Amino acid sequence: MPAFSLAQDGTTSVPEDWGAIKDLGQKGLEKSKGLPQILENIFKNDVLPVWEKMYNWFKINILSKLSPSVQKEIEERKPVIKEEFQKEKEEIKGDWPSTKTTIMNLWQKIKEALK
Repeated sequence: MPAFSLAQDGTTSVPEDWGAIKDLGQKGLEKSKGLPQILENIFKNDVLPVWEKMYNWFKINILSKLSPSVQKEIEERKPVIKEEFQKEKEEIKGDWPSTKTTIMNLWQKIKEALK
């Protein structure tokens, strides 16, 4: 909590009426429009390179030293793992429409409450 208090400038106050709340909400929405792009950039430029480096280190330092029989087992299981991954991916895609509908309904309720 102390770190968050340092970021506050002390000029914030409690909104006095619904109009002020609506204005505050609109400002928040305007500022958050760039959030998806920001998150994508963080993932591509910061997160993904770290995971790639960790995988490469694992591949060089661990996998290369495993016995050939273990490596053979890993290679045999790769197609099964890929197939299971595809199944999970399709399942998530199937769940997305209902999740999206729920999110949109919640968003509509929030917008109506701010009017």
